[in-house]
Amino acid sequence: MTTFAARLPIYAKLMRFDRPVGSLLLLWPTLAALWIASSGRPSLSLVAIFTLGTFVMRAAGCVINDWADRRIDAHVERTRQRPLATGSLGELEALALFGALLSFGLLLVMFLNPLTQWMAVAGAAIATIYPFMKRWTYLPQVVLGAAFSWGLIMAFTAVGNRIPSQAWLLFVASVVWIVMYDTLYAMVDRDDDLKIGVKSTAILFGASDRIMVGVLQALAWLSLALFGIGAGFGYVYDAGLVAIAALFAHQQRLIRTRAPEACFKAFGNNVWVGFALWLSVVVELDVVPLVRSAL
Repeated sequence: MTTFAARLPIYAKLMRFDRPVGSLLLLWPTLAALWIASSGRPSLSLVAIFTLGTFVMRAAGCVINDWADRRIDAHVERTRQRPLATGSLGELEALALFGALLSFGLLLVMFLNPLTQWMAVAGAAIATIYPFMKRWTYLPQVVLGAAFSWGLIMAFTAVGNRIPSQAWLLFVASVVWIVMYDTLYAMVDRDDDLKIGVKSTAILFGASDRIMVGVLQALAWLSLALFGIGAGFGYVYDAGLVAIAALFAHQQRLIRTRAPEACFKAFGNNVWVGFALWLSVVVELDVVPLVRSAL
């Protein structure tokens, strides 16, 4: 009988601990929202809770996604080696792991205020239903965008126990951005998805995929710019927007031939978009005031 210790690498693979890109895509904008909500001074406890919670809930999302796709992953080149697709992990084991991760996430939010706790329950529900949406709609990326962006709203409720109007603009920017980069991700699997009947924005957009990715990039960038204006941010945040625009242009260059490897690389490049957003917010709120006070 296989020992628990021997199965840990399989659990880690199911939770994508070997592929941190997804966690970082979720982490940077969440931390940016936390810095904004805290006016540049988030408590260490909140940073720790949201950072750990990001990794835990992303892992939970991967587990329930693979459980939902356990019958089709074996037919997709990129996913055929996943633990549930190969049979190296049982279905009940995966559900038990999902339950354990949700329980740990619930334990984390118990240290936050009641409004944020209820928001966390709603966020977990959205993340749970996302994997099943690709069977019913060509817009599952929108549901993923809402799930991934929910932490931004929670950052505001955790700090101020309310949801200011500016938080929703940041939420919209994040949702549009996520729909864009998950479309890039879906472009990698489009041929396989067409064969097995899985729906995605990449299939919906068809030959207009590059144009639609560009439109979504422009909308996300514009939303971030409007947010910065409303927040009264200055040249440092603007520099971050310039960096994000350059990254978006680089992604367009990568996908010009729609090669799966290039689309996947463009998808991963969005980690730097999130990092540029977080870094510009941190410098804008923490460093610039210190420089001004020293002059």
